Amino acid sequence: MEPRTRRRTGRLAGAAAALAVLVGLGPLAGPGAHAADNPYERGPAPTTSSIEASRGPYAVSQTSVSSLSVTGFGGGTIYYPTSTSDGTFGAVAVSPGYTAYESSIAWLGPRLASQGFVVFTIDTLTTVDQPDSRGRQLLAALDYLTQRSSVRGRVDASRLGVMGHSMGGGGSLEAAKSRPALQAAIPLTPWNLDKTWPELTTPTLIIGADGDTIAPVSSHAEPFYSSLSASLDRAYLELNSATHFTPNSSNTTIAKYSISWLKRFIDNDTRYEQFLCPLPRPSLTIEEYRGNCPHTS
Repeated sequence: MEPRTRRRTGRLAGAAAALAVLVGLGPLAGPGAHAADNPYERGPAPTTSSIEASRGPYAVSQTSVSSLSVTGFGGGTIYYPTSTSDGTFGAVAVSPGYTAYESSIAWLGPRLASQGFVVFTIDTLTTVDQPDSRGRQLLAALDYLTQRSSVRGRVDASRLGVMGHSMGGGGSLEAAKSRPALQAAIPLTPWNLDKTWPELTTPTLIIGADGDTIAPVSSHAEPFYSSLSASLDRAYLELNSATHFTPNSSNTTIAKYSISWLKRFIDNDTRYEQFLCPLPRPSLTIEEYRGNCPHTS
């Protein structure tokens, strides 16, 4: 993994605040306000309301990518913050599942992008591609995004992550295995015949569903999580009263913890640690949450 800033310098932040008051500017606010000690922070300080909201602080634009203009995956849609005042952003590629199209995971595009990410929701080469193929396609999409896309200048190529649903979730594990430099992986109700992933070094949040009968957590999400190294920043979130297809429509719990995970590990933004540690407790939407705290990456 890339080196990460591990220490916050409160004295600098305090001095900046004091200077702002002294010159009558007041506290900084808005998407452009981020701490000088972590150049990757984007957006204002988060709250529970802000990460549960259907849209974050950034206005979002989008551009379509034709399958005819790319190789290695099936095209898709890039969602990105319209603002250029904050410099570059981390990026995430998202794969659909078996027999599914980009539309099944499209809701994640604007929701994550509005929090300060460039998000590429993709179609696969065929709808029946297996997880290993989907993993390669996620990486091909990230390569296109950072090297050839019309928004490549907005992306920090050193701060990338992957997500995916079902076989796309299994594909996100495959992508992280193949490219350890990835900063975050989030498999959503994942499916994969390979049950063990001890070689992963990418911080990984696995989201399962208690009512999943297609990729039951007992034979997919849970063994995937348990096989991850105990020294890895990892978490397992099991959704309550949910099914295999819950990630295919807008879901506040998925969004809340995905945003927090991506912010914490792609942006190294420790302001989001509060939503991950202490470990969230069972609730109306959370059946179970496991993980290691505090995070060390």
